[in-house]
Formats: sequence, C-alpha cells, structure tokens
Amino acid sequence: MAVDPRIPLLIVDDDRAMLRTIRGLLNQLGFANVDQAADGRLALERLRRKHYQLVISDWNMAPMTGLQLLTEMRADGRLNSTPFIMVTAESTAEKLVAAKDAGASGYIVKPFGAAMLKSKLQAVLGRF
Repeated sequence: MAVDPRIPLLIVDDDRAMLRTIRGLLNQLGFANVDQAADGRLALERLRRKHYQLVISDWNMAPMTGLQLLTEMRADGRLNSTPFIMVTAESTAEKLVAAKDAGASGYIVKPFGAAMLKSKLQAVLGRF
C-alpha cells in the first residue's frame, strides 16, 4: 500500500538550518504537510494537540533531547505507536542501540540527502 504524501509529519531540531534542510528534502519527496518544533518539549506539546504520522527528530537538543522525546512518546498511550526516525551526527554503536532500545523506528546519520531520507521513510512508512 502506498503512503499518502499528504500525511502530517513533524520535524524536530534546534538548528533552524537543519529544519529548513529536512523540510526541503521532504518537499522534494512530495511531502508538504510538515510541521516543525525547535526542541523535544515543544514537539511533545504539538504531538499532544495534533496527530502526526511520523516524527523525525534530532538527538542533541535542549531542554529535552530527541531520546527523551522518544521515551516520553513511547510511554504515552496515544503516541506510543507513532513512527519515529532519530537523526544525529553521531554514529556510534552505543547511540544506535540506545535509540533502538528506546523504540526508534529508524536512525539517520548527518549529513544525509534525499536518497537516504527516502530510503528511511520507505523502510518506516512503506512506498510512496
């Protein structure tokens, strides 16, 4: 089954340039219903007000990291099944294991382009 590119997505990053980059890549891939948050705390507020079908979040943010956001989502009955892709510049095995153990649906190492993002989206959501 193909994924509808109109699904609501949330991107979370404290770096405005990275938010623009990810939004631009998503737009290139046909996704236009994209909201954003500058940290995990703001993202959690948005997630509790609106249903998103995917979260793409940076790991390193303050005051709430991407890992803390993911942990909060997995503990919340309304949010625990929302697909979540973790994005980070760190590619250590420990980080990958921690993200997977916390319930991440996918993991992307920065920098990345449209092809990598598309591959991860297809792995998590299905074809589009």
